[in-house]
Amino acid sequence: MNLRTTRTTILNQGDPEQKRAEILAYFHATYDIDEKLYETLKHDETFYLRADRLRHPLIFYFGHTATFFINKLTIARVIDQRINPKYESMFAVGVDEMSWDDLDERHYDWPTRQEVKAYRDSVRELMDKLIRSLPLTLPITWESPWWAVMMGIEHERIHLETSSVLIRQLPIDQVVQLPFWDICPEGGEPPANQLLPVTGGKVMLGKSRDHALYGWDNEYGSHQSEVGDFKASKLLVSNREYMEFIENGCYREQQWWSEEGWNWREFKQADYPLFWIKTNNGWKLRTMASEIDLPWNWPVEVNYLEAKAFCNWKADRTGKPIRLPTEDEWNRLRDACNIPDQPYWDSAPGNINLEFWSSSCPVDRFPSGAFYDVLGNVWQWTETPIYAFHGFEIHPWYDDFSTPTFDTKHNLIKGGSWISTGNEATRDARYAFRRHFFQHAGFRYVESAAPVVVHDDQYESDALAAQYCDAHYGPEHFGVPNFAATCSRICLELMEGRSKRHALDLGCAVGRAAFELAKGGFEKATGLDFSTRFFRLAARMQEEGFLRYAFPEEGEIVSFHEVSLTDLGLEGTRERVDFYQADACNLPDKFRGYDLVLAANLIDRLYSPRRFLGSIHERMNPGGLLVITSPCSWSEEFTKKEEWLGGYREAGEPVWTLDGLQVALSPHFRLLGEPRDVPFVIRETRRKFQHSLAELTVWELK
Repeated sequence: MNLRTTRTTILNQGDPEQKRAEILAYFHATYDIDEKLYETLKHDETFYLRADRLRHPLIFYFGHTATFFINKLTIARVIDQRINPKYESMFAVGVDEMSWDDLDERHYDWPTRQEVKAYRDSVRELMDKLIRSLPLTLPITWESPWWAVMMGIEHERIHLETSSVLIRQLPIDQVVQLPFWDICPEGGEPPANQLLPVTGGKVMLGKSRDHALYGWDNEYGSHQSEVGDFKASKLLVSNREYMEFIENGCYREQQWWSEEGWNWREFKQADYPLFWIKTNNGWKLRTMASEIDLPWNWPVEVNYLEAKAFCNWKADRTGKPIRLPTEDEWNRLRDACNIPDQPYWDSAPGNINLEFWSSSCPVDRFPSGAFYDVLGNVWQWTETPIYAFHGFEIHPWYDDFSTPTFDTKHNLIKGGSWISTGNEATRDARYAFRRHFFQHAGFRYVESAAPVVVHDDQYESDALAAQYCDAHYGPEHFGVPNFAATCSRICLELMEGRSKRHALDLGCAVGRAAFELAKGGFEKATGLDFSTRFFRLAARMQEEGFLRYAFPEEGEIVSFHEVSLTDLGLEGTRERVDFYQADACNLPDKFRGYDLVLAANLIDRLYSPRRFLGSIHERMNPGGLLVITSPCSWSEEFTKKEEWLGGYREAGEPVWTLDGLQVALSPHFRLLGEPRDVPFVIRETRRKFQHSLAELTVWELK
């Protein structure tokens, strides 16, 4: 397979065995391109440099894309054997731009490049065997085990792009220019840009679940809008066109910048684009692995804040309503140009998919009708913060792909760049970044007086997350005390006279118990949850002190709620509580040294409760307490039957969860007291509630 012309896979038609061979080739091509990218790093030591202080060093990403396959296939229950649990924890979480990220390098003992490469080889071998043997029927839908395979492949192609941006920020003496990553040799002066009319019309976005191509969860659902007539720049803004903004001193004039933009400019002391280099002999441009004379007819690459400031300056100068396009306007332009979708094109309709160069190229090189670079060259910033389409659903195997970005702080980029391949190069792709972040991204501007609609729904609308917000922070129902608060009270009573330095709330959901433990005297309380839909809400409560959620009352009718730490008497705990995402069955090494571990309603939702129970003692201080609650609702939906602790018969006799706990924990723990029942209520709708009893047991580390 030609690595420069790979296409994402059509999943709903064809012969199954031919499709198997196609996916196998697509997997190996993806793996090969990714490894070719890291060949541009000059030294082993280069892998450990931080190109961006908000990102991990490159060694993380070298391992991350491989561990992703194992972690997602494990979640999807396609495989039940890990390759290297330590790596699959260390390299798991890469949501680097979020404020709750822990990027303290003291917590990371990175393996060598050679060790990570050996791990990658093991993953490749496992994936090759899996793809060759896994039963395959068409169509492949997002419930299919093959969806997890495609998820891993397309995820690796995303990181092909994001890692290339990090490599571009490394010192030039740490990288090497290789032939595969060749640079466009064309340069010169650009033609004058101009605004051309785009006829308005209906824009329909969102995939149905039977779509032929792989998609991330934010692409599904439906959105319709009526876009009025507008004008759009014929060309992307070139380095030459942007230079006028610089020469007019606009980086030093606050009037052109948003408040957010000016704060960023002042903090960074930016005077020109990140990838420009000012020398005594003129301007140069940093490409991924080289420094070249600045090509004036290539697109400028900036973040959203810079692009927005340029548009404000342009609007003032021309007296026209100049701004960035919205997502709807950009899609109207794309549709008007009648561009076929990848993978159905004969050849790429722009500098995209790695089919031409591994750099930008002149802005007048690839026409689509009257416009240029509608697709490819560089991504194009829009005015639209990403949001969920109507009917959006979280994919359960990757619940943190989209939802952390639905905060109005991540703006959509459209059109792809020279290195956008696979799903990124499709019409329905929706990727968004923080406005101060850099990708291979530039912009085109539009003339339009239409207001920009920001879909600012800050109320958590995911039904399950809303239920947990209500259960943790909402009112009591039927006189049943708050479950998280009750468990915390019991824990604090048990800890009377014992050391209360550090507590772990494992499976913390949206966080109430951690706050209660901190209030009750623990110097530190850490909450861990595998589900990002939960842990991000706990982190938001810790950061902002309040949460808002939309609760389903009846059918489409919802009620809106706001809960706060202040109202619950927990405001003073925020500095002593932290939240992280983690897998209880494969915890990172840094989570240890606990006097108390609370595992509330966790064990019957783990894929390997025996592994968790067999290792949790390693995380605890001598004499520490492990408090477990469970409604013992074992289900093969969450846990394979051979992993159940109870709820089955052995030699004709019933085995209860308490029996399984005693067998699993007795080597390291002693049971304190008798089990007790703790009731809890989950409100589902206005008239439907779940009333359950959790069995609470207390175990002391010997």
